[in-house]
Amino acid sequence: MHDVVVVGAGPAGSRYARQAASRGLDVVVFEQGEIGKPLACSGHVSTDIWEFTEDARDELFQNEISGARFHTGGPGSQDHPFYKDEVISNVIDRVGLDKHLAEVARDAGADVREEHSVVGVTEDRDGVTVEVRGDDGVETHRAKMVAGCDGPKSRVRRELDLPEPDELLHGVLGFSDEVDHSDFVDVHLTVPRFFAWRIPRGEAGVEYGLAVPPGDDARGRFEEFVDGYGVETDHRCSGLIPIGPPKRVTGRRSFLIGDAAAQTKPFTGGGIRYGMTAADHAAREIDPEDPATLGEYERAWRDDLRQEIRLGHAVRAGYSAPEPIQKAGMKAFEGEIGVHMDRPTTLFSREQLAALFSRS
Repeated sequence: MHDVVVVGAGPAGSRYARQAASRGLDVVVFEQGEIGKPLACSGHVSTDIWEFTEDARDELFQNEISGARFHTGGPGSQDHPFYKDEVISNVIDRVGLDKHLAEVARDAGADVREEHSVVGVTEDRDGVTVEVRGDDGVETHRAKMVAGCDGPKSRVRRELDLPEPDELLHGVLGFSDEVDHSDFVDVHLTVPRFFAWRIPRGEAGVEYGLAVPPGDDARGRFEEFVDGYGVETDHRCSGLIPIGPPKRVTGRRSFLIGDAAAQTKPFTGGGIRYGMTAADHAAREIDPEDPATLGEYERAWRDDLRQEIRLGHAVRAGYSAPEPIQKAGMKAFEGEIGVHMDRPTTLFSREQLAALFSRS
């Protein structure tokens, strides 16, 4: 019997596997395809990413970002710049990040298996049974607990009838071969209840993307967006972005981490840092021998991220404000900022207040 079966080898799953294996647990990880593929997530991340990697900057780094230009219109419209006199974020090789984190998990002792699809999960008083389809057919694994790190449409969540996220947005990404070392991203508040973006990736090209609520024409809006920039994109991809964690992300012998638990930023949809932060809490708090410790995980990650997620919802609400209000607000606050891109609570930090007062 394993201590924990981890379903999904994205950042949250691999981070948890690494941390749990480092604590001496018997951990096996199942990824349904090749790790990192298909790509369905932006590579624009805060510099905090390097706290979760093992000397991988040279391998993963693509570009440095120091600001963002916000637009209420499409390409070529008036912009409102927000910036720091230092690097705010990095653009990285997103597929490479997944592969690196999985390799670090292996080095820590986790058994990471690609091309293994979980087809059934049940839990009982003494543990969980996980059925997995691999090259040799369906295997049955027993474990004391199962960690669902398998994304927005989590099989673990559905099999165990755990609550769903509040909302699932539909995101589309596309990449051009333009070489662009500029240090500003462009954000366009031109889609319903969210935004579109352009991210320079240095020698790796440019990333274009957007996300829309269910039922909207994501692909049609994406075509219109890139046409406005006058570019053609290749290797496009799409995926769901979960927004709003459910009230419970644990079961009798199960727990969710990352996108499966909707541990994401409501104002950007990004979940890499939040998911890995929650993974660290799970590894510290959960004892596979004691199901009561699942409650400690619930409390720990929510205490850490609750305020950030709550304020993130407030920031996102501004995307749907009437355009005159958007323009007035951006005009009032544009310029140098003191905000951390993953932590909306820094809107009230000393650094942000100092930046605001320096303009007056």
